[in-house]
Amino acid sequence: MREPLDAYLASRCRRVDLALDRFLPKAFVRPRTLHKAMRYSLFAGGKRLRPVLCLAAAEACGGREADAMPLACAVECIHTYSLIHDDLPCMDDDDFRRGRPTSHKVFGEGIAVLAGDALLTIAFELVARAKPTKRWPSAAYLRELATASGSLFLVGGQVADLEGEGRPTSPAQLRWIHERKTSALLAAAICLGAMSANATPDTLRDLGRFGTNLGLAFQVIDDILDATKTSAELGKTAGKDAKAGKATYPSILGMKRAEAEARRFTAGAVGALRLLGRRAARLHALADHLLNRQK
Repeated sequence: MREPLDAYLASRCRRVDLALDRFLPKAFVRPRTLHKAMRYSLFAGGKRLRPVLCLAAAEACGGREADAMPLACAVECIHTYSLIHDDLPCMDDDDFRRGRPTSHKVFGEGIAVLAGDALLTIAFELVARAKPTKRWPSAAYLRELATASGSLFLVGGQVADLEGEGRPTSPAQLRWIHERKTSALLAAAICLGAMSANATPDTLRDLGRFGTNLGLAFQVIDDILDATKTSAELGKTAGKDAKAGKATYPSILGMKRAEAEARRFTAGAVGALRLLGRRAARLHALADHLLNRQK
């Protein structure tokens, strides 16, 4: 009998947390302030969406959780580094993240920058721990994560997001930003899980399309929640996008059309799973769960 989704999410989050705790230097290891700061942000109670999707993709392709876990943790380290830097005064200047003060508010800007740098770096150490498969050598894992995290995708999307503040933005431009800022790393997490299971190139292509669409749906819902929920409900500062003059799906399309876009992207994600059949049931359920999330 298939494990209920809530139980699945809770159990995989616990396993990811245990693995991250094993992989990261302990807080008492010198330099203590740096390792405390890394752990402060990494264990701040995030949804662990990306690592869970990595593990679910490995499962869908017949792989082992143990083989995917270093890759899942690597992606979470990249994601957390990006949040630490995104919250800095020179970027989005945010005081709260995941329901607690942001890293620079606790440790100062210099340590926050270095904690982000260290998480980015340790991610590639974790990728190097992952077991290669017949189709996918370690270099393929490293290329997948580095490309998604670099100037063409995650960092490039952040740049475009910053440069777009207060400027007119078309729906096509907004999609371009979020395909890079949000979708690329999420899709990479899914592809890395599949690669750890020795998935075929065709399966990898379909899962990449699933991840891209899922990331776009996730971002639309994020924009909607930012406009409709309180800071207490979100665990981060609500309404900050409007205050910063950022383009969002609700601000460009209106709330009803934005909600329709989220449904359309989710349908595109689910459609990409067609050839995986019943093996993708968990991924399908996760897509529906993210479409209906409230925080």
